[in-house]
Amino acid sequence: MSQRHEFVMLFEQEGVNRRELCRRFGISPTVGYRLWARYRQEGHAGLADRSRRPQRSPGRSSAAMEALVVAVRTEHPAWGGRKVRRRLQDLGHPAVPSASTITAILHRQGGIADAAEASHKPFERFERAAPNELWQMDYKGHFATRAGRCHPLTVVDDHSRYAVGLRACGDERGGTVQAELTAIFRQYGLPERMLMDNGSPWGSDALHRHPWLTVWLLELGVAVSHGRPYHPQTQGKDERFHRTLTAEVIGRRAFADLAECQRRFDAWRVVYNTQRPHEALELATPAARYAPSARPFPETIEPFDYGPGAIVRRVDEDGWLSFRNRPLKLGRAFAHHRIALHPTDQDGCFDVLFCAHQVGALDLRQAAP
Repeated sequence: MSQRHEFVMLFEQEGVNRRELCRRFGISPTVGYRLWARYRQEGHAGLADRSRRPQRSPGRSSAAMEALVVAVRTEHPAWGGRKVRRRLQDLGHPAVPSASTITAILHRQGGIADAAEASHKPFERFERAAPNELWQMDYKGHFATRAGRCHPLTVVDDHSRYAVGLRACGDERGGTVQAELTAIFRQYGLPERMLMDNGSPWGSDALHRHPWLTVWLLELGVAVSHGRPYHPQTQGKDERFHRTLTAEVIGRRAFADLAECQRRFDAWRVVYNTQRPHEALELATPAARYAPSARPFPETIEPFDYGPGAIVRRVDEDGWLSFRNRPLKLGRAFAHHRIALHPTDQDGCFDVLFCAHQVGALDLRQAAP
């Protein structure tokens, strides 16, 4: 049910390649369109197995519930949707709708003036203009299970706050991250850029400016950025996601092993993406603003075409290349890869490119080290 719900919400996003989405979810286009048709006709209940009892559509509010909402609002004219919802819950009313639904009811009933709503807008937050322009990735602090420690790997879309990845990992090694990212890329496509901190296994420092995981992402056509050292607020959306994950899932609960962690993560991720109103999105859900990337994950990476006139060299196994008898250290992560040198506007100066990304510079005017 949870995977079907996520699928149809992504299926309805404008501009989505629906056949590609079906392939990523492992179903045929026929099944995908059938699920969508059932969802449009019956709502959430249409996603249930046909042998199960149909459920009421959660998007519909009864006339009696709307009357209760209006009554509380009349009694407390300054209250917004969240406060009205909490009051109805405290009064013991069953099946109280979400705060965003209550706000919509008040709009329809004339209980909220446009001017009043505008005065209560939250402060402006920086975010990318469209989904998949930037993904933020980080490991949340690990915690103990009865079978070892769990290291949650989180990947959040900057524009929509959509959690494209929440994986229960047994370690924080580069190979683990690559395997998890591969599964995420196959389902949601490739982002334009990813933002990480400077920690292992993707961190950059003076000795390892481009770790091999970064080189792999660059080869896929994904640009890489790193936050300022000791400034976790650079990845504020992912940090905020960690706080919510701790409060709503991890807390002080006990977990048997990684498999149980992943089951709980999977169930909660669907709730977070498709049901939980988000304060930064004006109480919309992340799924309402997200659509999968149009760039599919390539199972085979073709050699990059540097174009005519490019000066191409291959990096040796120790991470060095030579140009005009001048050695240049790039790092072992680039071993056996092809690098291009492009002349700049200044004589003797070259940009060093790996695929479409500049990874260094070479100035022949300076004395050789």
